[in-house]
Amino acid sequence: MLITKNIKMADVIHMNYFTLSVLNRFGIELGFGDKSVEDVCKKYKVDPDFFLEIANTFVNKDYFPKKHLQTFSVKLITDYLRKTHHYYHKIKVPEIELLIENMVESCYTQKDNMVLLRKFFNDYKNELLNHTQREEEVVFPYTIAIEDAFLNQNPDESVLQMMETYSIDVFENEHDNIEEKLFDLKNIIIKYLPAPKDQKLCNKLLHELFNLEQDLNDHSRIEEKVLVPKIREMEKFIINSFTKS
Repeated sequence: MLITKNIKMADVIHMNYFTLSVLNRFGIELGFGDKSVEDVCKKYKVDPDFFLEIANTFVNKDYFPKKHLQTFSVKLITDYLRKTHHYYHKIKVPEIELLIENMVESCYTQKDNMVLLRKFFNDYKNELLNHTQREEEVVFPYTIAIEDAFLNQNPDESVLQMMETYSIDVFENEHDNIEEKLFDLKNIIIKYLPAPKDQKLCNKLLHELFNLEQDLNDHSRIEEKVLVPKIREMEKFIINSFTKS
């Protein structure tokens, strides 16, 4: 079942509670009563069509409207991706860190193992930060500049010079698989870490790591299947139309 504009926003959350994080990224707060998706989006000045496509990819993993998502502006897509970065660093990662700290404090007989787990996640957190910082400082400004040049049909000389040293293909080739390293972390806990005293705490940590991994997969899918081909087509047009052979 796909989410539509006429469905109550409250029912969207009941369909899949993962959509709570989507609402957070769009700045939508709880307390919307029986208002529809369209009405809530209108109140928060959110593009309802874009919201629906993102929310439906969370609810249904077989749903990924690549072509339709590519019709939205680069600014809209990158704004959502930036908000996703904020969600990782300000909400999800601190939640996982707190769970790890609680495990370190509660597992006196396995303190060394838990400290190693904390170090492994800290290393991962730094890698994730470097990954998102590069996207925000290099990739997103580049994609927005390309879109502006494409829409204006008159690219600035600085954009053409930028394209001589950088392209969306560079980003695609450099794009780290940060989900893979998260998989390694989960495997350490599942396969090799001695059973902690508080098994419920361990299960909760694994649950959050699985959630983060799934979210990162969705994030990467939007970058690789939507943003990259969209920018690549714009680059081709600019090169063919405004650069000398």
